[in-house]
Amino acid sequence: MSVVKPEGLSKNKPEKSLLVGRGKKSGRSGGKISVRHKGGGHKKKYRLVDFKQDKFGIPGKVKSIEKDPFRSALIALVVYADGEKRYVLATEGLKEGKEIISDKKTPFKKGNRMQIKNIPVGTIISNVEMAMDAGGQLARSAGSSVVLMGSEGRMAQLKLSSGEIRLVSNECYATIGQVSNFEHGSVRVGKAGRKRWMGIRPAVRGTAMNPVDHPHGGGEGVQGIGLKYPKTPWGKIALGKKTRKKKKHSNKFIVKRKKK
Repeated sequence: MSVVKPEGLSKNKPEKSLLVGRGKKSGRSGGKISVRHKGGGHKKKYRLVDFKQDKFGIPGKVKSIEKDPFRSALIALVVYADGEKRYVLATEGLKEGKEIISDKKTPFKKGNRMQIKNIPVGTIISNVEMAMDAGGQLARSAGSSVVLMGSEGRMAQLKLSSGEIRLVSNECYATIGQVSNFEHGSVRVGKAGRKRWMGIRPAVRGTAMNPVDHPHGGGEGVQGIGLKYPKTPWGKIALGKKTRKKKKHSNKFIVKRKKK
């Protein structure tokens, strides 16, 4: 079992005005389980995170760096010059007392947010918009980032961590720097109880079931699945099956598909 304690975490309590309650669904819809292996977990409140950061031209000071129970990345409480408080995704290296700003063009500094056309080629960026005014959608989880490959005409080329190269409008906004808490992926949960605190319930192997319950089921003792490919409980191919629609409207923006 291992625990990561990120540097620079504040001991402040979360900002009450930016907390909302979210009732537990336990993976159920109309009382029936619609998503397996969900339920229980520690009580927690949702932090309203500003992915747009649309207070253009108004500088904000980082009051605290906090953990968010709903996401892997750390979040920063920013107090703007006009007194408004907002939570934003914290980039690597962002600390209490630092000043950040969002505008069409800003100083080249980690944590600042600006239009992609004004960011130098080769820069590591995060919380990237896929469409104008949509708010950040790409590279929002702990340690994730996107590399700006180039900008030509009205479009910019981005290289995602999967290897995919994608076009987005260079009018879209992005934050300079990698998302914080990159060590999150190295955490070892260590025990079943800790998974339960996270709201994750036990999963039973298909090979341990009966044939009536799973395509992998049946047989005496330790048996192979007896199939060419592993399957889901509903008989669909489980691994390597492409689920993306062949005629999806955004296919034209993908220059190079992600690596297998």
